[in-house]
Amino acid sequence: MASRKRDAATEVETTGHEWDGIRELNKPLPKWWLYVLYATIVWAIGYWLLMPAWPLVSSYTRGYLGYSQREIVAEQLTKAKAAKAAFRQKIAMSDLAAINADPELLNFALAGGEAAFGDNCAPCHGRGAQGAFGYPNLRDDSWLWGGSLGAIHQTIEHGIRADDPKTRTSQMPAFGRMGLLDATRVNDVAEYVLSLSGRAGDEAAAQQGAKIFADNCSPCHGKDGKGTQAVGAPDLTDELWLYGGDKATIVETIISSRNGVMPAWAGRLDPETIKELAIYVHSLGGGQ
Repeated sequence: MASRKRDAATEVETTGHEWDGIRELNKPLPKWWLYVLYATIVWAIGYWLLMPAWPLVSSYTRGYLGYSQREIVAEQLTKAKAAKAAFRQKIAMSDLAAINADPELLNFALAGGEAAFGDNCAPCHGRGAQGAFGYPNLRDDSWLWGGSLGAIHQTIEHGIRADDPKTRTSQMPAFGRMGLLDATRVNDVAEYVLSLSGRAGDEAAAQQGAKIFADNCSPCHGKDGKGTQAVGAPDLTDELWLYGGDKATIVETIISSRNGVMPAWAGRLDPETIKELAIYVHSLGGGQ
């Protein structure tokens, strides 16, 4: 090992270590740095003693203070539930119109409904309730079963074609698969349906389809094709189509039918949450 020498340039003694002619100066660490280091060591020891720190086989050291984030969160949740209890009780005791007329209760219901919608309804209807293929847009004015507060509440509570004795139900026949209409008559009635919104491509076929529509479709969709909410029959005269409004899709619908299912939320969600959901969905802009 090289001997310790005093560096000529700095007059600081070296450590005796040398690499490629470069000697290491024996300079102590700055005192402020050492003090910070010692402080962190003291802090760490104090933390180990006072707070939960060391994992054990099936638990952990609790520390002298007995601090627990789990217990704090549980306490906060208990307080939050207690604070919400008064509002939830009011919602339970009030009808939908009364909730909608009380600004404070309405704001509470909207917040709860939005949270419940994100957890339960958004997977099908979309986070923004914009809908998707086969799933209704809840922001427009086209409602199969009605968009009033009561109608929305009924739909949420008992579902559509669900396993619930009070569910909303209607059955469109599969006119093609059941042999009720042949391919030519299916084409003709599809052209007539297109003509209801001014989109028929074959006027002669549409005229033939008018009689077929009157005999087979008007009992549900109405003579003018504007639909009937009592049986969930859609308006065929507008541009809002749940499964698509092009001719190929309309033909497929006539041949095979469409009978979507929405679950009944009674029993899955408590009555207060169902009311909050109805209030929230109604507020989205398409409620009637």
